[in-house]
Amino acid sequence: MEEKGAENGVAAMAAIWQGVDPAAYLQNTYTPPLADLERKDNLLPWVLACLHRAFTEGDVSGELLVDIGSGPTLYQVMSGCEVFNKVFLTDFLEVNRKELRSWLQDEGGCSMDWTPYLQHVCKLEGRQPSAWTEKAAKLRQVIMDIVPIDVHRPQPVALDVLPSAGADCLVSCYCLESASPDLAAFTRALGNIGRLLRPGGHLLLIGTLGMSYYSPGVKIPTVPVNEAQVCASLKESGYTLIRLEVYTLPEYMKVSHHDAYGIFFVKAIKE
Repeated sequence: MEEKGAENGVAAMAAIWQGVDPAAYLQNTYTPPLADLERKDNLLPWVLACLHRAFTEGDVSGELLVDIGSGPTLYQVMSGCEVFNKVFLTDFLEVNRKELRSWLQDEGGCSMDWTPYLQHVCKLEGRQPSAWTEKAAKLRQVIMDIVPIDVHRPQPVALDVLPSAGADCLVSCYCLESASPDLAAFTRALGNIGRLLRPGGHLLLIGTLGMSYYSPGVKIPTVPVNEAQVCASLKESGYTLIRLEVYTLPEYMKVSHHDAYGIFFVKAIKE
């Protein structure tokens, strides 16, 4: 009975997400005033700096990087594309995968101009902002595919998508707490995606703290996790925590379409 209830909760979440419009989501979340790469106290520069540091510390390496629940966004792999020769993007929604393909194919029709993000990451790497065209070309070169995923399945992607040895690194931003009906489902999803990762591989996880809802056009209930719960879920799911960092949202970023108090960044390794 409990298992059936869990399945119903996951199915209800999936149905809600079907109403999300990628263009509206990108406009609301990744453009000013909410997302401002020029403000040092803004969330996006913090996130990009966390990812840059994680990918350049020297221990995160290998051949294959998989982004779990990409949504319609690309910023989360802009640093990783310099480290890994192959990148897979994944998302549950076809509309998001279509948005990503529009950018990848570079034929117009993309809802978002990622140039400011590419320029910002170039600056983090010590390059001139004008090098963004090279980074965009590199990103298009290493993205091998954009595939469907369901983090609530024990095998989240089709069996023939990834090599049997698993990915060397997973990155996931704002996916698990937004796709899960409760903390138990969040923890199970962490374990499910871990099956895609080789032993000793790294997980870079970004998520919201204390957020019970988010409204990117439609109101989506989310799991309001805290730092201790994130750490406990990681341990239960077979990861060893290397680092957890917390960004506390300034007042101007506490807006009506969510109730998060902060964002966490996790660097962990699969046992």
